Amino acid sequence: MLRAGIVGLPNVGKSTLFNALTAAKAEAANFPFCTIDPNIGTVEVPDPRLQHLADLVKPQNVVPAVVEFVDIAGLVKGASQGEGLGNKFLANIRETDAIVHVIRCFENPDVIHVAGDVDPVRDRETINLELALADLATVEKSLDRARKAAKGGNREAMAEVEVLSEVEQILSDGRTIHAARPDAEFLARIKSLNLMTAKPVLYAANVTEDELAGEEGTHVRALRAAVEAGGEPAEIVPFSARIESELAELTREERIEFLSSLGIESAGLDRLIRAAYSLLGLQTFFTAGEKEVRAWTIHKGDTAPRAAGEIHTDFERGFIRAETVAFADFIAHAGWKGAKEKGLVRSEGKEYVVHDGDVMLFRFNV
Repeated sequence: MLRAGIVGLPNVGKSTLFNALTAAKAEAANFPFCTIDPNIGTVEVPDPRLQHLADLVKPQNVVPAVVEFVDIAGLVKGASQGEGLGNKFLANIRETDAIVHVIRCFENPDVIHVAGDVDPVRDRETINLELALADLATVEKSLDRARKAAKGGNREAMAEVEVLSEVEQILSDGRTIHAARPDAEFLARIKSLNLMTAKPVLYAANVTEDELAGEEGTHVRALRAAVEAGGEPAEIVPFSARIESELAELTREERIEFLSSLGIESAGLDRLIRAAYSLLGLQTFFTAGEKEVRAWTIHKGDTAPRAAGEIHTDFERGFIRAETVAFADFIAHAGWKGAKEKGLVRSEGKEYVVHDGDVMLFRFNV
């Protein structure tokens, strides 16, 4: 399951977005620090293929893939030093896979901005700096321990000092680890630290209804330019917290009609999740039987045993083979039987790399 932490300054639309995404009722009010405890909620990953499979197989149960969102209190300048509600809430997003940074990109004199005026570039820098400072405190503690161990000639500790010193320098410069574009080996060596600035970032730009349906505004353009100038491999997803709130109250059919009337192709939720999947290199495979049709999330490049392990660790440990068929072939030939008759169901071994949309049946023995 994909877990994303939602961060941002107070009153930028974080909790409003969270409410809309999860249909939870996290309090949203026009004053700072309304959210005190972290709100956690799950939402279904929108994927029309799942319903097509369900219509064909007619299972007893349909289970979509889900994303878990963690919404924490609004951060302010100095949060890493205890300002506002302090940095204790940052611990709630250390275990997430990605960070959704909500940034206000609309003008409204009736909605207070904690810094007095709307400036998405400044707001982005404020949050990134606070996350970097909080990470720096974590790294410095680990570096002190590693240096003490290295004095005794411990080679592992010496190698750790080298890596941590590089991380310390990046953070001391006020940069995020993610913007420094480290390679996979480097990230693996610092994974245990759960550094927030090493996580992929999605910038959710909260804009007006008119801007969402029309041309990109000056605030979003400024934010985009700042992200590009910083060399950060991040995506900016414009959304309207107000529209998402209205959509959350509608049925599926009403949502489609409402979005169409606004000239908007898809809801902010759909675009955020698609962007997160792309950013993290995720994809979906399906299992389809009479008891259950289900969507599963894996990384691109994962092999069949790894996919089996998403269902149960026993499946991966005792993996024998996987019967697999492409989604389009499964639908076109009315399921397993028809696809097998056409010779479209393949028996794949441990080296098979799963493709997005594969419908799979695993054989295992433990």
